[in-house]
Amino acid sequence: MRFNKSNLPINNDMLNFWNENGYLIIENFKTEEECDSLIQRSKELIEEQDFFNQKSVFDTVSQSHNDDSYFLESGDKIRFFFEEKAVLNDENIKSNKQYIVNKIGHALHDLDDNFIQFSKNDDLDKIAKAIGFEYPQLLQSMYIFKQPKIGGEVVCHQDSTFLITEPESTVGFWFALEDANKENGCLQVASGGHKGPLRKLFKRDNNKMEMIELSNEPFPETDTFVEVKKGSLVLLHGRLPHYSCENKSSKSRHAYTLHVIEGKSKYLDYNWLQRKNLKTGGFVDV
Repeated sequence: MRFNKSNLPINNDMLNFWNENGYLIIENFKTEEECDSLIQRSKELIEEQDFFNQKSVFDTVSQSHNDDSYFLESGDKIRFFFEEKAVLNDENIKSNKQYIVNKIGHALHDLDDNFIQFSKNDDLDKIAKAIGFEYPQLLQSMYIFKQPKIGGEVVCHQDSTFLITEPESTVGFWFALEDANKENGCLQVASGGHKGPLRKLFKRDNNKMEMIELSNEPFPETDTFVEVKKGSLVLLHGRLPHYSCENKSSKSRHAYTLHVIEGKSKYLDYNWLQRKNLKTGGFVDV
């Protein structure tokens, strides 16, 4: 089941679907112009970089970035991470730089005016509060490219593994900036899987990371394909198992994600993402 921005504010049918399934689709939440503006800004940010002294790869299969200081210190910055299958020689970086980046993160929503405008508004604040937040706080943002032909697989995971609070509160706000379908690696979710346990915890000890197993219960099948049109908003519960396959198509699948936590919950100091130089704020200025 999916809903439309015209159905807002969140009604009982939407809330019941969210509570039962752990995800919620709201179509036409952003306009084409808003999506295109963010896509254009991502291109400008890439053009401003030379990349010759930075070749940090983001790969959820091998997790090669886990002990990379460039990655671990990105919580309060705008940083760029490459596709694992991108050819990172000087010539390709120079001539093909728009097609080698996996993602940009992790403080776009605080540090870039275009992303601030996209991320912070009353509509999002109302949605967050309708699904249970009292003081929603924007912790992390990512621009995800899912590049044509080489866009990497994102292994099945739960977002709370990587961004944990006490009590748990993480919710993903995932915006489709382009159409997402089976061909270009749309999200796949295990509907209702948020009712299961948190399987793993990604813990930081200084600049070393360790993945701790909390439960050996296997993930349920991520057999619900979240095929959505440009401008759709998808909410993802922090315990919902979700996945996306490689993009082997000729079309990209740009998306923008915000991870939101409850301000009254305790953000644990062993989380990988730390914002030493930025204060966390909400969807609207108080």
